Amino acid sequence: MTPSAPSSPSSRLGFTEKLAYGLGDTASNFFFQTFNIFLLYYYTDVFGLGPAAVGTMFLVTRIFDAVTDPLMGAAADRTQSRWGRYRPYLLWMAVPYGVLGFLMFLNPDFTPTGKLVYAYVTYSAMMLVYTMINIPYSALMGVMSPSSAQRTSLSSYRFVCAFGGGMLVTSMVTPLKNLLGGGDEVAGFQWTMAIFGVVSVALFLFTFAGTRERVKPTGDKGAKLTSDLAFLLRNRAWIVMFFAAIFTLTNVAVRNAVSVYYLKYFVRVGEERVFLVFDHVALFMTSGMLAMIAGVACTPWFTKRWGKRELLIALSTINAASMALFFFLKPDQLALMYVINIVGTFLVGPTPAIVWAMYADTADYGTWKFGRRTTGLVFSSAQFGQKMGIAIGGSIAGWTLALFGFVANVDQSEESLRGIRLLYSLGPALFTMLNVAAVWFYPITESTVKQMERELAERSATTPASEAGTG
Repeated sequence: MTPSAPSSPSSRLGFTEKLAYGLGDTASNFFFQTFNIFLLYYYTDVFGLGPAAVGTMFLVTRIFDAVTDPLMGAAADRTQSRWGRYRPYLLWMAVPYGVLGFLMFLNPDFTPTGKLVYAYVTYSAMMLVYTMINIPYSALMGVMSPSSAQRTSLSSYRFVCAFGGGMLVTSMVTPLKNLLGGGDEVAGFQWTMAIFGVVSVALFLFTFAGTRERVKPTGDKGAKLTSDLAFLLRNRAWIVMFFAAIFTLTNVAVRNAVSVYYLKYFVRVGEERVFLVFDHVALFMTSGMLAMIAGVACTPWFTKRWGKRELLIALSTINAASMALFFFLKPDQLALMYVINIVGTFLVGPTPAIVWAMYADTADYGTWKFGRRTTGLVFSSAQFGQKMGIAIGGSIAGWTLALFGFVANVDQSEESLRGIRLLYSLGPALFTMLNVAAVWFYPITESTVKQMERELAERSATTPASEAGTG
């Protein structure tokens, strides 16, 4: 067992600040989870685009989006303001984020070509703004405290709030669109996304007001982006986490994109309410999200007993097994599907918090090895890997549906149902095991973390105060 080292009082973060930080990911997930779970379905079954065209669009727009991540991280690392380096972007980008998220679901009455162009333009613009607010938000965790234990705790708050936002998406999208649209899915999605947009803007502004940057930048003067990238490529821990990010998010993107299809076309659940305002689509995904939130909340219990690397490998392997089981289930085994989904998502719950704490450790590792803190670039390049995974996964989902003969809003052929089942089970399980293989080579142990904290604190004590914002 490798319990975390205690934090010094000066590095300890209060409940209110941790909550304020966490709610920023609630804001992100109002759109991020909606896109992951419902966007492919919306484009094919509501907006009327073909699955292959959507798959290609996901690949093109998300690769463009991913390429902007390191650029945004480098820009944030070089930002100087009275609010710090990363916090001001929460203020500047909040309103554009909310507006563009709504415009994606405006559903104009264009020709098929016009609709595809509109989807390309609005989705690309939205993801650019998402990058400009989410990269600095993610990097902010690395400079709120120098303590790895405090960052792990902060990461736990973040992902409880993130999955809380995800739970609101899974539980509210279908009931809200049915209620507000009165049976019209177009109007239902429009009103639902308008509400999500307003709430997201308010939460990002609260995160901006409730957080502070405390870790001083080191070795910044005269540094060039090419030098920073060279340091990054020499950071073995970052290379491992970069590939792990690609495999993990490919898994997530594929499975989330076909969740609605699996329940609607294979299990054949309808829109009738089965619990309060919930239909089976909302209830199945919400129960899984609640289990994941419970798993995230247990992260401190897990990390006090085992190292982050070992936990990530073990929990990811269990997650892969739980997903693979779905390929062998029959449509009438819905109760068993609930049980497997709840157990699997609970056990995988701690992994996002662990991963983001490992990214912060990776930033420290680069500072410790090379004397240059590039927190924004480390986090943004990690998100570059994640978005590459989302691009690959989203395109795989759309192309595979087309390959197996999917046609929207009709009974599916056996071939089409086989494709949906593969996308929901064995495919994501394979990518999860590739993630496990990558993490196996992660070089930072818990003893290395303690050594880095001690030596970086000693260096910081002899470094003059810099321009990092604290207000």
